[in-house]
Amino acid sequence: MIVLASTSPTRQSILRGAGLEFSSAAPEVDERALVAANPQWRPPETALQLAIAKATEVSQRLAGAWVIGADQVLALGSKVFGKPRDRSHCGDQLRELRGRTHALISAVAIARDGVVVWTHVEEALLTMRHFSDEFLEAYLDAIGDDCTTSVGGYKIEGRGVQLFSAVAGDHFTILGLPLVAMLERLREAGVIAS
Repeated sequence: MIVLASTSPTRQSILRGAGLEFSSAAPEVDERALVAANPQWRPPETALQLAIAKATEVSQRLAGAWVIGADQVLALGSKVFGKPRDRSHCGDQLRELRGRTHALISAVAIARDGVVVWTHVEEALLTMRHFSDEFLEAYLDAIGDDCTTSVGGYKIEGRGVQLFSAVAGDHFTILGLPLVAMLERLREAGVIAS
């Protein structure tokens, strides 16, 4: 049995699109408290430790399941961006990212019976174009409350793609789940057909 330790529609859609049969369970992890308690973590470690925490917590509740936990961090240098609180915060984040290259760091962990059996971290680099303030306001009007649902305030699989001038990295990593490496590990473990 495969369980996704997430209620993220995007991650669920990725797994469904790959043809996996799975269920979902919301992890009982206070991500903000975990990050606040570990200020020494660099962005890749933050993404990895949050993915591990999610997978481990859910796997302790579901004996025998192969539990997938994932997390994503947006980093501009050493500064980490979370999900915007509201429209104003989203606008502030996008203005700070405008004209610059940032990293989307996605981590995945697989746990079984409370033990992490595999982890993986991937990074993609995205360059935002020098869009106008008028474009930004029109973008924020168009996406509405959706601006608070993903790090950085954009979804590149939708209207957010118009914010960029260059993208380098795996598509699934950008969406928040390093799928290809994870599928390979599940095949190696005999969880899915090889």
